[in-house]
Amino acid sequence: MNAPHTWSNWSGYVTARPQRFETPETVEALQEIVKTAPGPIRVVGSGHSFTPLVPSDGTILSLDHIEGLMSHDDEHCRATVRAGTKLGNLTKILDSVGQALANMGDIDKQSIGGALGTATHGTGSTLGAYHTLLHHIELVDGRGERRVFTREADGEMMNAIGVSLGAFGIVSAVTLNNLPTYRMRKRRWVLPIGDMIANFQSMMKAHRSAEFYFVPYSGHAMFLASDITDEPVTSRPPEDDEDGLKTLKLARNLLKWFPWMRRKLISDAMRKLPREDYVENWLKVYTSDRQTRFNEMEYHLPIEEGPKALAEIIELTEKRFPEVYFPMEVRTVAADEIWLSPFYKRQTCSIAIHHDAAEDPIAFQRAAEPIFRRYGGRPHWGKMHTLIGADFAKLYPRWKDAMEVRRMLDPDGRFVSPYIKRLIEA
Repeated sequence: MNAPHTWSNWSGYVTARPQRFETPETVEALQEIVKTAPGPIRVVGSGHSFTPLVPSDGTILSLDHIEGLMSHDDEHCRATVRAGTKLGNLTKILDSVGQALANMGDIDKQSIGGALGTATHGTGSTLGAYHTLLHHIELVDGRGERRVFTREADGEMMNAIGVSLGAFGIVSAVTLNNLPTYRMRKRRWVLPIGDMIANFQSMMKAHRSAEFYFVPYSGHAMFLASDITDEPVTSRPPEDDEDGLKTLKLARNLLKWFPWMRRKLISDAMRKLPREDYVENWLKVYTSDRQTRFNEMEYHLPIEEGPKALAEIIELTEKRFPEVYFPMEVRTVAADEIWLSPFYKRQTCSIAIHHDAAEDPIAFQRAAEPIFRRYGGRPHWGKMHTLIGADFAKLYPRWKDAMEVRRMLDPDGRFVSPYIKRLIEA
């Protein structure tokens, strides 16, 4: 197949010109590509990563045609799906067989393979990221061989490859441990950011899923709490996030040099936001429709360090970067045992900062990153950061073990692009 003119990620910040762009329709075709196509070979899900995980001047392949439900197990509440299945479609597939994901992030455009490979997550102090749902993985290794691993038989291997960055092999199918379908009650209200920071752990742990957004110059947090319920469905209110972003951008543009007026207007508007309280089926609660494009940095910190880091990030933003108008997103994630998981063996506070995709994010991110790092942060694998292998070797206790497994599965470096090499070489 001839390569497209260019490939770019969702935000447009990362681009590539591969020799070949492949969309295999079977695992056998995928194996042949891995054996014969020009390297390095990188796999793309939906392009929702902001780091250069995908670019290659050799071959980029998409699993868009390797998707859908393969089987489901009602007794153990498990489902096996192909790795190219998009999360939005996955929710409908699972719901149709009476199953549900235990948790989700707020975007459902990614493929399940991509979400697993980059440690994508939702929020909840007792809830893990997508990779904690894994029971079984099928992948094609660097020599085109099909490998199958299960949690019971290959526990250590599952921990090694549960977050793989597409550098250990190309995941073709996974079996997920799910829940019976459920309903959730979701509530939203506004409170002063000082109160939110002071009561961070108690508020985040009071609900099954909890997160909050801080709008620069607002002085307030918008808190979202979700809990499983047996109450009847009341339907979800219309989303107003996109209109809110347009208003924040307009205020930024008009009042950039009048921060006191900007602060007053945004603070007044936040206080007037109506409370939300509704009940819906699980697949209609977690996600939002993100249309305004952005670039993002997210760091995962020990939960006790999160509030202190956030306070510094807020001060930095409001003093030095008045151009920033996107809300900051703060979540919690349970600890897990996956070697390259940012949540490895520690309960986590995740802080995400966003910047309009039409504007340069680098100055803001370079100023914020040292704060995240000072508090022991590990970056989200799919979001912007400047760390290299030597940094990761210090942040991840099983780093060396994971790299040995990677070399075993890809001895010829077929999946190692220049960017991946920078990440994995300590």
